[in-house]
Amino acid sequence: DTKRNIIKNPKYLEKSSKKLTHEQRKLSHMIESHITGYKTIGNKRFPIYDKPLSECKNIEKQRKKVALIHEKIANQRNDFLQKESTKLIRENQIIGIEDLNVSGLLQNHNLAKSISSVSWSKFFTMLEYKAKWYGRVVIKVPRWYPSSQMCSCCGYKNPEVKDLKIRKWACPQCGAVHDRDFNASDNILDKALALV
Repeated sequence: DTKRNIIKNPKYLEKSSKKLTHEQRKLSHMIESHITGYKTIGNKRFPIYDKPLSECKNIEKQRKKVALIHEKIANQRNDFLQKESTKLIRENQIIGIEDLNVSGLLQNHNLAKSISSVSWSKFFTMLEYKAKWYGRVVIKVPRWYPSSQMCSCCGYKNPEVKDLKIRKWACPQCGAVHDRDFNASDNILDKALALV
């Protein structure tokens, strides 16, 4: 039986979101307290401040606080991606990845936050340049390949599995029971090996 290695999303953004929201809200309130009125230019409304915001020491302090939280999240995420990509490249000769339309997936508001949180595009880029360093092969499986819908045992294509909510399914042809992600990973690996 194939050993499964599931890499969980550490969700750094989600873990820091409460603190980040609190500090951003605080910053907004500070800025709003300096608004004395509004002026309209064309179709846009612009606030008028009692003095330049750059002269407000507390606002500048708060801006730095918010920036530091963003920087911490970015550093945690980058460290995680560097370690995981290096581990995968060192442990495998050939890696098959799905050529996902990440920018298209980001249009889906249900998926956007999770995708941004884990930085798929950055991870794929890391895999590719590290593969060159270590003499490994990274194969991109075409995005239209039905990796989730196809039974990895008999090759039957099940159109019902297009629905992302279906996480487990039984093949109507051979009866094999599949976990959606494991089945897709088996198909992606087989296709990548065929493309080598």
